[in-house]
Amino acid sequence: MKARANPVYCSIDTIDLAHATKLIQSVAGGPKPAVGGIKLGLEFFLAHGAPGVRYAFPTPVRATGVGFFLDLKLHDIPNTVAGGIRAVVDLAPTFITIHASGGREMMKAAVEEGGSQAAKLNVARPKLLGVTVLTSLDRSDLESTGVNADPSDQVLRLAALAHESGLDGVICSPHEIAALRKQCGPDFVLMVPGIRPVGSAANDQKRAMTPRQAVDLGATNLVVGRPIYQAADPRAAAEAIAREAGVNDL
Repeated sequence: MKARANPVYCSIDTIDLAHATKLIQSVAGGPKPAVGGIKLGLEFFLAHGAPGVRYAFPTPVRATGVGFFLDLKLHDIPNTVAGGIRAVVDLAPTFITIHASGGREMMKAAVEEGGSQAAKLNVARPKLLGVTVLTSLDRSDLESTGVNADPSDQVLRLAALAHESGLDGVICSPHEIAALRKQCGPDFVLMVPGIRPVGSAANDQKRAMTPRQAVDLGATNLVVGRPIYQAADPRAAAEAIAREAGVNDL
C-alpha cells in the first residue's frame, strides 16, 4: 500500500524573520520533514518580501520536497493581479492564492500569466487557488457585506467560478469539502484551513474540523498554524497532526 503524502502545511504567522527561519527549519528541515509544506502569508511577505522568503525558506530545505504555499490573497483588476503573479513566480511557489470574488477575467489573467512566466523562467507553474469564504466568517458576517447566502452556498458558487476560470483549486472550510469534491472532481485542489487537532482550541476559526475528518472527506492539504507554532515542540506537534491525518512514515 502506497504511503499517504503528508498533507499538512504549516502556517508561519509571524514577521519575526529569525523566528520564522527557526520554525521552518524545525518542522521542514532534515532528511524527513514533519510537514508537507510551508505557508507564508501576507504578513510575512509585506515585512520581508522575496529576500525574506529566500532567507527563511532556503533551497536546502526546499530540496527535501517540502511544498511552498505563498498565501497573498491577491484581489485587484486583472492586469494588476497578473502583474502580482508575474512578480513572484521566480520564487517557485507550489501554490498562490487569489480571491475568487475578483471575478472570471481576473482569475483567467492570473492563470495565463502564471503559466507564461513559469515557462519563461523554466520553473514549475504555480498552482492558483481561489479564496472562497474566509473560515473566520459565518452567515451574519456575509450578510453584513451584502451577501445574502449561507457560507457553504457562497463557497460552492465561487468555487464553480474558479474552476471554470482555470484555477487549480480553492481554499475552503472543512465543512465544504465533500460538496466541493463532488462538484469539482477528484483533481481539484482543496486547501483547507480551520484544522484543529483533537483537544485543541478553535480560536477564531468558526468552521473547524480535525485533521482525520478533513482528509477522510477529501481534503488535499491541511493548513495548520497555532497548534504547531505555539506548541512547546513544534516538530513533535506537526508530526502528531500528520499522524492524526493518516501519515505513518514519519
